Amino acid sequence: MTTPTFVYDGDCSFCTTCAEFIETRIPTHARVVPWQFADLDALGLTTEQCEEAVQWVGTDGATAAGPDAIALMLRDAGRAWQLAGSALQIGPVRLAAWPAYRWIAEHRHMLPGGTAACSLPQAQRDALYGTGA
Repeated sequence: MTTPTFVYDGDCSFCTTCAEFIETRIPTHARVVPWQFADLDALGLTTEQCEEAVQWVGTDGATAAGPDAIALMLRDAGRAWQLAGSALQIGPVRLAAWPAYRWIAEHRHMLPGGTAACSLPQAQRDALYGTGA
């Protein structure tokens, strides 16, 4: 793989809003793609992994999830973003980032841009809306 990939939940409005922020404001080299439209097999990811957290797949095929994925995406963006990404990987910050990430993931339907569908697992969204990969 020649380009890193940052994978998010395209069925979640909050996640999509965050991805749009990345695409317009953070100069990462990564391809930013909803998991529902990604070739997960080629990326070495599972639906379950993508439902649980955002994912980063590096050019070497190495993967990271949640705040670790966000840190790698920021580090890829260079300059000031690289500093933020590096800070996110510092031990105590990283330890605090995971509970914060999980809280946000569990409450994303209540955050700006979130919808009720954001709170449902993919299987339930498929049953209700007839969507999915």
